[in-house]
Amino acid sequence: MRLLIVEDEPRLGQVLRKTLSNAGFSVDLCCTLRDAAEAIANFPYDTVILDLRLPDGDGATLLEAARSRGISAPVLILTAKDAIEDRVAGLNAGADDYLTKPFAVAELVARIRALLRRPGGALGVVLSAGNVELDTIGRDVRVQGQAVAVPRQEIAILEQLLRRQGRVVPRAVLEEKLYGMEEEPESNAIPVHIHRIRKRLSDAGASAEIHTVRGVGYVLTDAKP
Repeated sequence: MRLLIVEDEPRLGQVLRKTLSNAGFSVDLCCTLRDAAEAIANFPYDTVILDLRLPDGDGATLLEAARSRGISAPVLILTAKDAIEDRVAGLNAGADDYLTKPFAVAELVARIRALLRRPGGALGVVLSAGNVELDTIGRDVRVQGQAVAVPRQEIAILEQLLRRQGRVVPRAVLEEKLYGMEEEPESNAIPVHIHRIRKRLSDAGASAEIHTVRGVGYVLTDAKP
């Protein structure tokens, strides 16, 4: 899952980026409307966390512009503006949720996941292929009902393969979901992760297998339907 944080307070922005990264998300951070507008135009984010008070304008204008262009990613407004009229204006501009500062980080993470679980959202509660299951909320992997230890980045890749089970997932899509704008993936990063996922699944007795489509990407199938 790839998120965009639009927040002009540097310390808070970095805390949010670290917290959400630890929660299993790939996170980009922008501090101005201009940078955020460029990011939204170039990347298909699963959720946007948007401050309203930004140095070059009101975040609501960015939200209205995004909605007018047909961008439907859930948007959570995160702001110190707590008056009822501000909440109403934000929701009317196209926001899906509204959280005021100060806030509990655990609540923010829960709200993001709730948005992603909505019909048409990016999260399903449990994804499965054969005897492999991934709890997208708890970020837990099980094979034959037994827990398997899988690092965060590998879970992110496995999730994309499970969501497109039986279909080829281009390598570029996996890199897009795994790395933020400021991260440059190593040329062999995805193949290395795939190799490790395959070994973990095989060692656990998984029926699902990951196949390489040379020059294109990877596909996950259940070898023992």
